[in-house]
Amino acid sequence: MNDTLLTEKVARLEALLSECGSAVVAFSGGVDSTYLLAVARQVLDDRVVALTAVSGTLPEAEYDDAKALAQELGAQHVLVDSHELEQDGYRKNAPNRCYFCKTELYTLACAEARRRNIPWVLDGCNLDDLGDYRPGRQAAKEHEVRSPLIEAGMTKADIRSASAALGLRTARKAAFACLGSRFPYGTEITPERLQRIGACEAVLRAHGFHQFRCRFHDTVVRIEVAADELPRFFTEPSLRATVTAAMKAQGFAYVALDLEGYRQGALNEVLSRSVPATRLSRT
Repeated sequence: MNDTLLTEKVARLEALLSECGSAVVAFSGGVDSTYLLAVARQVLDDRVVALTAVSGTLPEAEYDDAKALAQELGAQHVLVDSHELEQDGYRKNAPNRCYFCKTELYTLACAEARRRNIPWVLDGCNLDDLGDYRPGRQAAKEHEVRSPLIEAGMTKADIRSASAALGLRTARKAAFACLGSRFPYGTEITPERLQRIGACEAVLRAHGFHQFRCRFHDTVVRIEVAADELPRFFTEPSLRATVTAAMKAQGFAYVALDLEGYRQGALNEVLSRSVPATRLSRT
């Protein structure tokens, strides 16, 4: 990335935020929303509020990290209960599942903005997201949510670089998506299943894995870890045994290791012959 070009994008982002006057930032604690909140704090000071929706679709560790990050940035932080699991469209888990999740999030964020007389709700979508099938973008449009990182022309790589320049510890944070993305389309999402998958991923987190997913396949849990982390399962027999036992304790009959490793869009691979690639969500 050309340093001058990145500087120009950051300046554009700062100008956009200044024009907002005040804002509610939909804040997950991920790379993008953390960077957006950090810059918004610099530009808007206490006229920005971070809002995190709380439900069973994210593990407790992610909420704890979001709370810690908001505190580190000195931002006002509001946590609100989210009820996407009560929506048939989310539970039934069609390819547009994210539309229902984002609709719930933006409804809550817009209500908070109205309560505080704040004119704008902002999300952390970046320019790369426009290349994916993102049903949540329709929900953003319907709720008039702005995406300043897109407006400023910032990609994920830009955001990681700019985050590092600010000293944000999220600059190298692994990509994360809600636990609903661990279920093949058409597989019903329930609180109990989310808890089981979340517990399996907690096992990998506790053993020091950085980039991972646990995918739900009825009696099978399929583990994806980054390619450079795969060898651990072959060189550390005790790790393999411990992980297997812990995941079987969550009710799975079989624990499978995906030899291709973690990659975005793994659950879309079975759809690729019938759905154009440009329409597939990558989670």
